[in-house]
Amino acid sequence: MPVKTFPRSTPEAEGIPSAAMLGFIDAVEQHAHPLDAVQSFMLLRHGKVVAEGWWEPYRPEFPHMLYSLSKSFTSSAIGLAVAEGLLSVDDPVLSFFPGDAPENPSDHLMAMTVQHLLTMNTGHHEDTLSTIWGGSEDNWPRAFLALPVRHEPGTWFVYNTPATYNPHQAHR
Repeated sequence: MPVKTFPRSTPEAEGIPSAAMLGFIDAVEQHAHPLDAVQSFMLLRHGKVVAEGWWEPYRPEFPHMLYSLSKSFTSSAIGLAVAEGLLSVDDPVLSFFPGDAPENPSDHLMAMTVQHLLTMNTGHHEDTLSTIWGGSEDNWPRAFLALPVRHEPGTWFVYNTPATYNPHQAHR
């Protein structure tokens, strides 16, 4: 698949003073604790990259673990898909993964919807990341759907990274 890149421009050409960019970068370097929490930075204005950079040892060709940022991308993509009529947040999760569902899914799993994934109200009792991450199953949807759903979806909130993020894909 070809990689699409954004066109480049200068901050001034897009209405941003370069001094403001440098001030932002200086502030990040002074206040990031630990500094390696900030791996890279990219600013787009009017569809053009006007500033970008990476802090050592990171480089643009390195894959980056996105963790919680992936929730913003996922929810934005779902919002676009809903607007285009491709799906609804009320659609059952199992409808998207029929080949990965357990043989006898629980009532709670069958009730889980896209909205439950996005709001981390899946009904899992605890974050499923350590189970998914440490498991031997390479098929993340199958591993996620196989986990017990102890609570009725929508009634129990728990920070649940794999509800919107595939940790196995991050290293491929």
